[in-house]
Order: sequence, then C-alpha cells, then structure tokens
Amino acid sequence: MDTDMRLVDESAFSGLAERHRRELHVHCYRMLGSFEDAEDTVQETFLRAWRRRETFEGRSTFRAWLYRIATNACLDLLAKRRPEPATGGEVLWLQPYPDRLLDELAAGEADEPEAVAVARETTELAYLVAVQHLAPRPRAVLILRDVLGWPAKDVAELLGDSVNSVNSALQRARAGMREHLPAERQDWTGGEEDAATRDLVRRYTDASVATDVKSVAALLREDVRFSMPPTPGLYVGRDAVVSNWIGEGFGTMERLRSVLTSVNRQPAIAFYDWREQEGAYLPLTIDVLRITGGAIAEIVTFHEDQFPRLGLPERLPTDGTE
Repeated sequence: MDTDMRLVDESAFSGLAERHRRELHVHCYRMLGSFEDAEDTVQETFLRAWRRRETFEGRSTFRAWLYRIATNACLDLLAKRRPEPATGGEVLWLQPYPDRLLDELAAGEADEPEAVAVARETTELAYLVAVQHLAPRPRAVLILRDVLGWPAKDVAELLGDSVNSVNSALQRARAGMREHLPAERQDWTGGEEDAATRDLVRRYTDASVATDVKSVAALLREDVRFSMPPTPGLYVGRDAVVSNWIGEGFGTMERLRSVLTSVNRQPAIAFYDWREQEGAYLPLTIDVLRITGGAIAEIVTFHEDQFPRLGLPERLPTDGTE
C-alpha cells in the first residue's frame, strides 16, 4: 500500500490503522506479557503513527510501518519500567488473552497452516512466560524474526543495528527460550484439542467442582507446575501443588460451579462460588491448563478480575437445586 499519508485525513487514517489493531495488539502482548499494557501501547502506536504520517514514504507496506512503530513503543515502555520475573521464574504481570479475540486473526491465516501453528504456539502461556525472561531487544528480534518472519535486514533497520548483530541476538534469544520452555516442543503446545483432552478437562472440572483433591491430583503429572499471577509463588511437583491447594483451603470449599472456555489457545475453566448474600454464584478463579501425554502438565490460575475481559458471565444464578 503506497498511500500518501499527507493526503489522508484523520478519519481515513484511523480506518486504515484499525484494520491492523488486533494483530498489533497480539504483537505487543507477546512483547509485554500484559493484555492491558498491550492495549495502551497500541493506542500509543496509533498516536505516534498519526503524528508521523508524513514520514511514511511507501518503501514498506503500511502494515510493516505500523509494526515498526509498535515495536519501538514496546521497547520504550520496557526501557522505562521493565519488570523482572520473580525469584521462582514466574511472570507476575502475565495476563490471559481470550481466544474469541485471537479468532479475529484466524481468517487471514486460513490457507497458511504453518502460520496458524506459529500463531497458536506463540500465544500459549508457556511461550509468553519464556519470552518475558529475555532482554527487550533480543525479545524483539526473536518475535520479529521467528514469529512474524521478517528478514534480518529489516529487523536491523528497525533497531538501528547491523545484520550480524541481529543474527547474534536471535541466537542468544533462542538459547534463552530453550532454558525457560519445557524440554520438548510437544511438552508445551497441546495443538488442537482432541476427544481425550476434552475428557480430561471434563474430569478435572468435575473433580474441582466437587473439591475432590484426590481425584484432581490423579490427573496431574508428577512434575506439574502451578502459579497464580500476580500472586508470587511457583509450585513444581504434584505434592507441592496439592499441599498448596490444601493449605489455601481448597478441600473445604463448597458449592462451586464452572464454565468451560479457552484462553491463549488452551483449555480453561472458570470457577464460581456461591455467595448467600447476593443469591448467586460469583467469579472466583480461572484455571488455564497445559495438557501433555494425557495428563495436566501446568495450571496457571488467574483471579476473578480477569473474568470481564474473557467474556465470562458476571454471575451465575442458582439453578433451583440449591
């Protein structure tokens, strides 16, 4: 698109930019790990783009020009306040991304199976956590090169580096990802959900609603991981995870209900607990599952404040059996 930005009014410019809002938002989300920060950064991107519209010379596509601005906006934000992973490695600012919004990207990838696979894998929570451990510039290089498929020379131009520097940063970033991702690729991406996975999710949900700790524990891998951002604490191993749950009173909870959903291309269950005063089930937590080898390998639990963003009901009324 060789649109001359000097000839575009604000309304037309906004229309051009809005076409790319969702993909830019996902790009910033990968960079920042926070849905809210990504929203703010996309707004900053559009503001910068409008102010600098006369600098668009048509040497690249309008889309690529926006990606350049968005990447630099992310780097500027990280330079001001780059958070560090907690002692245990958990990313306390991590926020979930609803699949219903990720679906807005799917239409353009329908005929590109490889692009669909990359998009799925790089929005899963394991990937998001791993990439947050990288320094900002190698992080940008990794996402631009391995996720978006940009040539090294284009990344070098964006960052003001040489191609050799970009290639070196990419190798460091890939090495860093290997340190923080599960050992094998199939251990951190579940791919398309199959009947066995759906059955496992159903059994986990039923056991959780019944607060049957023993049955839930039987569904976990021995090396299962559990975290609950933004609450500090990473628990590794079935015994450690179950002990934490018991200590937090899980086994004594009563009158829970659930809603199945999907988050970050992973199965998720939203739990609600009964509040007598309100006469309804109100949001409690949402568990996002990573399933491998027929067992639950990781649970990331988010607090009730994430329910509205995920399109979940604000309350579940009594079904008449209470």
